[in-house]
Amino acid sequence: MFGWKLHNNGILVPGAVVAPTERLGWGRTIGLGAQHVVAMFGATFVFPLLMGLNPQLAVMMSGIATLIFLFVVKHRVPSYLGSSASFVGVATAIYSAGGNPATLSGALFVVGLALFMVGLIIHFAGARVIHKTLPPVVTGAVVMLIGFNLAPVVANTYWPQDPWLAFIVMLIVIALSVGLRGFLGRIAIFLSLVAGYILSWVFDLAFGPMRSAAADGTVTEKMRVDWSAVEAADWFGLPPVTDLANWRFGGAGNVVGFHLPQFSLGAIIIALPVVIALIAENAGHVKAVAEMTGENLDPLMGRAVAADGGGSMLATLVGAGPTTTYAENIGVMAATRVYSTAAYVVASLVAICFGLSPKFGAVISATPGAVLGGICVVLYGMIGLLGAKIWKENHVDFGNPINLIPAAAGIIIGIGDVKLPITEGFTLGGIALGTIVTVAVYHIAHAIAPRELREAADGASLIYDAPGIYSDDMSDAATVDNRPADQR
Repeated sequence: MFGWKLHNNGILVPGAVVAPTERLGWGRTIGLGAQHVVAMFGATFVFPLLMGLNPQLAVMMSGIATLIFLFVVKHRVPSYLGSSASFVGVATAIYSAGGNPATLSGALFVVGLALFMVGLIIHFAGARVIHKTLPPVVTGAVVMLIGFNLAPVVANTYWPQDPWLAFIVMLIVIALSVGLRGFLGRIAIFLSLVAGYILSWVFDLAFGPMRSAAADGTVTEKMRVDWSAVEAADWFGLPPVTDLANWRFGGAGNVVGFHLPQFSLGAIIIALPVVIALIAENAGHVKAVAEMTGENLDPLMGRAVAADGGGSMLATLVGAGPTTTYAENIGVMAATRVYSTAAYVVASLVAICFGLSPKFGAVISATPGAVLGGICVVLYGMIGLLGAKIWKENHVDFGNPINLIPAAAGIIIGIGDVKLPITEGFTLGGIALGTIVTVAVYHIAHAIAPRELREAADGASLIYDAPGIYSDDMSDAATVDNRPADQR
């Protein structure tokens, strides 16, 4: 499982790229792992809470699922498997229809199983199944809408808590990311979080508590850095094994611990359509990592999708939320250009320790929201622009309406979080609907367009079949280092 090669004898040269199978010295690797923990922790902690599941359990299972994922993909696809946001709406719909966390876990287990089976099909049929279904214009659009769909999280949740603090932290991120050299430049995001944490404490001393007005006009005050939950939390402990007999939606028992799934056909039908978005999301993430690392990851596409499905099955089996490859951590890699899976192993082990320690989890979760807003406004934008990089590298021609129309429609739906009611209890929207529209409209347009437009559109996907760049050969000889010369 292990056996990373030490990068350049442990010396990090400015502009150098650290490959997935390489590592820096363990001290620096631990620092980078901590940065990945910071990137994933907020979402991995919050999404289960929104789904009525236990966040401490979710963090612990995210670390276990990531270790399994890295083993399955042979440490060649650096990704972190955190809690998936795709199922927050599904959870609300299932609860509203009379379900409970056990029926939700059962539905999500089936979704994980479906994703696992799709991964097996891709693995044995070849990555061309994905290329034919999801050509570069589609994967680029999916990556872009995934990143830019996160913008409202910053604009509506994090940033308004303290706009000036968020703005200053954003400037700190930019200054440290651009101005620092060597290893410090690579952990600029983590340093920005520490600086923002300290700055928040200074703001509390200088300006006092923040004021926020509710919809009914009620004004409340709170400190930016609140450690009351940290003081009350235990150092060591596991989530409880929960009896769901007295559980009720919206009640005090809404956040539960370990529990086994129960299977309901109605809940499964509500959840299954999300598989379509997860397939495209996983493919888009693998493509984004491939673009950054310059490696041929197509032969590992099926393994990655199946590993994500397997991780979700394992997590939901014990009562945690499903997992997915995290765009936030891809953004960290884009900023640091360190793709070492050793950092992800460190992050996984730290996450498991957090899952066993409510105290440390409370420290991270006490990070002021405005600090996260200042960091995420940069990271989320970088994720979205990776979609543009996929288009550029694959020479996608947007003068061709076959490429232009599907991407345009899907991106606006994804960014605007447009909703489409399917049944009384289920609505598609945001990333899921944007992904489906992009894929479906592309193939419809391809089928009805004149021959010359189809041939021109197909030309953009030829790079996938270029000898030695994207082939089904599993050997390292089949890969070509297509990174810029100054990054090799």
